[in-house]
Amino acid sequence: MKFSTKGEYGVRAVFEIAKRYGKGPIPIREIAERQGIDSVPYLEQLLNKLVRGGIVESTRGPGGGYVLARHPDEVTVGEVIRVLEGPIAPMACLLPDDSSADCNRSAACATRLLWKRVGDRIEETLNETTFGDLWAEEEKLRRGKARSKVPAG
Repeated sequence: MKFSTKGEYGVRAVFEIAKRYGKGPIPIREIAERQGIDSVPYLEQLLNKLVRGGIVESTRGPGGGYVLARHPDEVTVGEVIRVLEGPIAPMACLLPDDSSADCNRSAACATRLLWKRVGDRIEETLNETTFGDLWAEEEKLRRGKARSKVPAG
């Protein structure tokens, strides 16, 4: 299973916004620059979806930009993925509105059950991971990297 650039860029953008939580709006160009996202118009489309999804809020004008709608500990990666990508399912037959769910094998399909378990674990991980968790993880990585640069005595 592979997420598209919608999910990837969306998670990266929300992460950048989360790191600035409580410090005011962050301009879209700064989000793009810090996260290495080349297409500002594409990022704007994604952020507009996230605004409509209630994950971020936008402010126009000088000093405007994007802020997280809730505390980083209250926003999950799963929410962002679902807003941008739709339901999380590794196989089409697991999508609620997919016609392949009517497959003649679905009643006794062991592999469908396998894919359901895989999808459930992915969704569980994404739903349990908040942007506060990611921020804390980044801080641990930075501290570890800083420590590894100090020469042994």
